[in-house]
Amino acid sequence: MTLDPALSERLKRNADGLIAAVVVEHSTSDVLMMAWMNDEALERTLTTRRGTYYSRSRKELWAKGETSGHVQHVREVRIDCDGDTVLLRVDQTGPACHTGTHTCFDTDERLLLADESEPL
Repeated sequence: MTLDPALSERLKRNADGLIAAVVVEHSTSDVLMMAWMNDEALERTLTTRRGTYYSRSRKELWAKGETSGHVQHVREVRIDCDGDTVLLRVDQTGPACHTGTHTCFDTDERLLLADESEPL
């Protein structure tokens, strides 16, 4: 399998040849996780509809849920205006985070919180 050349041409990869992938739960719009993709991971995601990513530490592809069973059925993939990030809308089975939480953003830590008294 090879990524469609027209799509490949639109992508702007980092120095490691990767693009950022932001994963959102389709039914809730919760941001589940952020991962990295190379061309092969994106091609596999597009053809299998399973969230497939590139592990920078292991230097290999991994399909979400292949060991945990917490798979991602990909409903939609979008590319951003700069071509350096893709957005995946998925149906998530079980927790998305490797820590066992629903999302990787389930912590109480906030770097900035909206001040409700200030108008937008």
